[in-house]
Amino acid sequence: MSIATPGKSVGLSVEAIDHVGIAVPDLDAAIAFHTAIFGLELVHREDNVEQGVAEAMLAPPAGHGLGGTQIQLLAPLTAESAIARFLEHSGPGLQQLAYRVPDVDQAARTLRDRGLRVLYESAKRGTRGSLVNFVHPKDAGGVLIELVQPAAPSR
Repeated sequence: MSIATPGKSVGLSVEAIDHVGIAVPDLDAAIAFHTAIFGLELVHREDNVEQGVAEAMLAPPAGHGLGGTQIQLLAPLTAESAIARFLEHSGPGLQQLAYRVPDVDQAARTLRDRGLRVLYESAKRGTRGSLVNFVHPKDAGGVLIELVQPAAPSR
């Protein structure tokens, strides 16, 4: 893993921590837990068949946000999905850290140029029509890093 010198431009523009992904075996139970115990609100839910996950995005109540950072709960849709394999291998828990970037393909090229493994040749569809790619955890200190380019606002 290459480390940038503090204060030097790294050529990669991370705009925010977009979300933290948590793998769960039961999406409804996890939503109920995080809303009842921590007071988070369900802001989006969808099935992403391409990724093989049912997912929910939760956030603090309006006015108490964390700069837009959300919690993403991920449950497997199939036994063959990456989340199912993660749960089988590691059990429920923190699965990934997602950085918001303005251009996911450019970010992936920059990281590849630095010798990091990026999982997809080109971005795939993520939550709410975003574009996503991932940095291999062995190249990022043991953490699966997701790169997220939010979908353009609909008009």
